[in-house]
Amino acid sequence: MLEDDFGREVSQVRVSLTDRCNFDCVYCHNEGLGDTRGPMDPQENEMSADEVIRFLEVVDEHGIEKVKFTGGEPMLREDLEEIIRRVPDGMTPSLTTNGSFLPDRAEALREAGLERVNVSQDALDAEAFKEITKSGAYERVLEGVRAAVDAGLTPVKLNMVVFERTAPHVEDMVDFVGENDGLRLQLIEFMPELVNKPEWAIDIDRVHDWLEGRADRVEIRDMHHRNRYWVNGGMVEIVDPVENREFCENCHRVRVTPDGRLKGCLNRTDDLRSMGEMTRDEIDATFRETVANRVPYYGAYMVENEDGEWVENEAYANPEAETPEPPTPAPISAADDD
Repeated sequence: MLEDDFGREVSQVRVSLTDRCNFDCVYCHNEGLGDTRGPMDPQENEMSADEVIRFLEVVDEHGIEKVKFTGGEPMLREDLEEIIRRVPDGMTPSLTTNGSFLPDRAEALREAGLERVNVSQDALDAEAFKEITKSGAYERVLEGVRAAVDAGLTPVKLNMVVFERTAPHVEDMVDFVGENDGLRLQLIEFMPELVNKPEWAIDIDRVHDWLEGRADRVEIRDMHHRNRYWVNGGMVEIVDPVENREFCENCHRVRVTPDGRLKGCLNRTDDLRSMGEMTRDEIDATFRETVANRVPYYGAYMVENEDGEWVENEAYANPEAETPEPPTPAPISAADDD
């Protein structure tokens, strides 16, 4: 297993299969690349199934244990089942999706070898869901969640990005997970610098405190020392990377863009490395280079200047440089006082 200059082994890869998406979520950062979505038809620059599998076979030789397929919306790939079926033995495949195609494909994905699925679900309210996702597929997504549970893709994790517009719906989502077997909830801290909307951020510590007050028990997960809150039988976890050095210190991922470039950090776009024609030698060399050049802490990469603008910290890439304190988070909004 390859190790970066900061002692972190890379054991996982996230492979974005397409930029295309049938939703238009207001908080979407597309794996840190920004809004790069093109037409809904398949794009010529998307990696083919053979190229995706060739990449996985090469990194399998470096001990990669898990692959998560993402997008855009990965289920817009008609060959998704084929790709999952061909994942190297011993590498666990999972999927992040908006869930709208799961009613028709959950069973086939499970039969192909998919083991887990994360479904984006930002509100249990049709109108709020439509405003956040710019989609009228609310009922379809709920149907997809049920189909994933029925297919045995459990525990199905619901991903909810917590920001100004979704915070009022957190309580309903926590109750929903407690009332339905086979579900877990991931509350994902909004990363304002990726969409340039710092005014949407809330104080995630307030959510931690609220959950701790409701939880029957709290566990500490080994990875990131992340809290798991058990509320009425349901498990809720908060993914809080902002201003969290420990999160980055325990990052073991490299990302792959739909057009075959490697990315060492979610929050960077200046470190993209093309795998060229995606020969095995090119893949191997680019993967090694990407791992070797991973940076220590994304929170110091973008800093807020005196004018309130997010700018690059020029000293960030130098691990010998003194790391400045991260910016102060935006205050919690009145809607989140509960």
